[in-house]
Amino acid sequence: MSDTPGHLTGLIGSGIGPSLSPALHHREADALGLRYLYRRFDLDPNDHPGDAFGELLRAARGCGFDGLNITHPYKRVATEHLDELSPNAAALHAVNTVVFDSRGSVGHNTDWSGFARALDSGLPNAPLGTVVLLGAGGAGSAVAHALATLGTGSLHIADADPDRSSELAEAVNERCSATRAHSASMDRAGMLPKHVLDRAHGLVHATPTGMAEHPGMPVPTESLRPGMWVAEVVYRPLCTELVRTALARGCRVLDGGRMAVFQAADSFRLFTGVEPDTERMLRHFARLTETEGTSTGARG
Repeated sequence: MSDTPGHLTGLIGSGIGPSLSPALHHREADALGLRYLYRRFDLDPNDHPGDAFGELLRAARGCGFDGLNITHPYKRVATEHLDELSPNAAALHAVNTVVFDSRGSVGHNTDWSGFARALDSGLPNAPLGTVVLLGAGGAGSAVAHALATLGTGSLHIADADPDRSSELAEAVNERCSATRAHSASMDRAGMLPKHVLDRAHGLVHATPTGMAEHPGMPVPTESLRPGMWVAEVVYRPLCTELVRTALARGCRVLDGGRMAVFQAADSFRLFTGVEPDTERMLRHFARLTETEGTSTGARG
């Protein structure tokens, strides 16, 4: 093990008990010979997000943490409690990585780069003419930025909060003239109507639905058809109901594993200044999830 100073990091979120982030970071640090500690901070969802998050952030900095990952439901709240934001985090109004350095607390977003790399490597040559994005929160904002960066032509964004989907569509249109973003409406049951997906080449799901704490199916089964691709952001469990159903319906499917690994690798680099081996991290992830009977990446 290296004699260099250790790294103290962690994860803030709600319902994060199943998260594989600690294991992913620890295994890569061990492989690189780094002293590294990654802690979970699972906040009570009944606490006020701003107060609870802000207090914990200040305490972590005072205790000498090098940085923190941020997950649901604090990615947007985080932007209000930091000294500085990276250009991507500022543009997305969402943070999933905080680094404590001489500038203070600096927010970054590695979700967008993680998803872009996951889609590019996991579903190569996936058509991007028309894509539907379900979810306009912190993860959805990152995915929208990634899809625009990858060259999506028409992006339809749906969220349970219509104002949030409209704001994200406007933000995408302002940032990327090559992509035309539109706000799509949900039905009264909170589901994405089938007609929204009828002409889509692909669907990206970026809401908590399907997580261990929020089981369920985010779209009508009949809206999934052979020939379209489906990308999932949720990775715990890796094989969500959406992933299983899309495979059964003949879709090309990308589970949430690759995004989880690539965003973790980018965060690891920010925390340590050391380049991680992403192929090795993918192997770490595969071993950590092998009991689920699924493999990281694309299927179908």
